[in-house]
Formats: sequence, structure tokens, C-alpha cells
Amino acid sequence: MSEPPGAAVSLAEAPPPAATPSGPLTAQRVLPLRRPGRWIATAAVLVLTAQFVHGLVTNPFYQWDRFGYWFLRPTIVDGLLVTLEVTAYSAVLGLLGGVLLALARLSRSPVLRAVSWVYVWAFRSIPLIVVLLFLYNFSALYRTLSLGVPFGPAFLTFDESELATDLVIAVVGISLHESAYAAEVVRGGILSVDQGQHEAAAALGLPKGYQFRRIVFPQALRSIVPNYVNQLIGLIKGTSLVFYVSLLDLFGAAQSMGSTYPGDIVPLLMVATVWYLVLTSVVSVVQFYVERYYARGATRSLPPTPLQRLRASAIELRARARREAAV
Repeated sequence: MSEPPGAAVSLAEAPPPAATPSGPLTAQRVLPLRRPGRWIATAAVLVLTAQFVHGLVTNPFYQWDRFGYWFLRPTIVDGLLVTLEVTAYSAVLGLLGGVLLALARLSRSPVLRAVSWVYVWAFRSIPLIVVLLFLYNFSALYRTLSLGVPFGPAFLTFDESELATDLVIAVVGISLHESAYAAEVVRGGILSVDQGQHEAAAALGLPKGYQFRRIVFPQALRSIVPNYVNQLIGLIKGTSLVFYVSLLDLFGAAQSMGSTYPGDIVPLLMVATVWYLVLTSVVSVVQFYVERYYARGATRSLPPTPLQRLRASAIELRARARREAAV
């Protein structure tokens, strides 16, 4: 008896699938798309990397025995400590100055906006070495510094040559230069905060200072941190210029020892290079965890740590190996 048109047919009554010309249907494995270009590029990179490492290790010109001798010498370690000291002071003072300049750029006072703009324009235009050399010879222009009534009598007078030590000149010069760049980083971070956050805080009747400290600035830090850490890495390398104001930092110590031992110039330069790599790597690790901390509430899940990524990769490789063995 035939079914009327449009009648439903149950699965039990459905006809079996037709067999293919080569036989009945069988489960087939889906093969991934072949990418020969990726394998060729990977092989080329591995070969070039192996050649570079081989040349770096076997080339006698690098004198790795002398590198090991100089790496932890007291002179190099003392220069490293000077680099860390200058970097720490300059990073803190530069960030504080950048915050003040950014707030001045965003204020309603035309005088504050103009002065901060001129400051940022000037110190971003003048090379850091010029600023350091100018401060190093500052005593030729102003032998004494005084505090008192503007255009009137002075209450306290200081001898500039006694205050301006080599460390002070280096910190002040780098901080002045760094604050100009930090100001733009901070200003960009503040402007990245949604305007609705400002309006909501104002609607709650919160004071301006509280709005900035607890609502605006914490959200702006998500944008400020990666950019300012990039500036901090440049600051670590920029401290090598303090050698020209008679302060023996890491680069200055290596340069001084290279002048005393001309045959060890290359090992000493490699020592300075490796120490700079170590310092910037530590800053990059700190940057990752600081960004991860301020990502709370902005993303659905926090970015995995390097250890978590390694563990996930190991689990994925193990699962892939089991699938390969099962097939």
C-alpha cells in the first residue's frame, strides 16, 4: 500500500544507504591539509639557527674563556649595580614626572597645557647625550643655586658643583628625558578609558582625585604598562650613555677594561651584551605578570603563564600520540 504524498517515513522504514561502486561505506580518516611551504621555512630557519650557534661557539675570536673570566669580575659587577641604581631612580622619577605632565596636558588650564606641551616637545627633540653633557657642564652657567623670594633675596644657597655628582647628573638627565616620553604613554592610557567610566563616577558624586586614583588610572594601567615597560627596556640600554659623564656603569666598566686590556675587547663587549639581555629578559617577565594582573575583569580568562602553556603543549602532544597509535 503506497503512502500518500507528504507522509512521514520512520527511520526503521527508511531505505539503507546505497553502496558505492568500490564497496560499502567505511569510516575514513580526515587528513590535514599539507603545507610544504611551512615545512621548508621551518627547515631553513633551523639550519640558519644551527649555523649561527655553531659559529658563535666554535669561533675562537669570541674567546669564551676570557668571557667567563670577566663575567663576574668585581669591576663588571660594580658597573652592573650602578646601571641598576640609575635605572631604578630614573624609572620612578620619570614615571612620576610623566604622570604630572600628562595631567597637565589634560587639564583645563591653558598655561599648564602649554608648558607641558613645550616640555614634551623639547625633551623628545633633544638627544639624551646632549642633555647629559649639558647638565655635566651646568656649573659653568650657574655656579650656585638658591631658594628664596622670586626676583628677591635668597634664603638658602647651594654650591652646584657639590650637589651635582656624577650619579645625580645621570639620574636627573635621564629622568627629565624619560618623563617626556612617559607623559605621552600615560596620557594615551588615560584617554583609552571609556568616557562612560568618567560619567558614571561623576554621577556617583565621587571627588575628582578619587575618580582618578580608583577608577580611571587602574583601567588606564592596562594600556600604560606594556608601553611604559617598552620605555623601561630602552631606559636600561640608554643608561650606557652615562659613561660620557664619567659614571662607570656596566658599559663604562666594560669600555674601561677594554682600554686597559685591548686583547679582551670582544669578550668584554659580549659580557656587557649578555648582562643587558639578562636585565631586559627579567623586565619582560615582570611585564607579563603585571599585564596578567591588570587583565582581571577585562578578559573572560587570564592569559596562561609560560608554565601553563608548556603543560598544555605536553598534554596536546600526548593526546596526538595516542590518536596516532590508535589509528
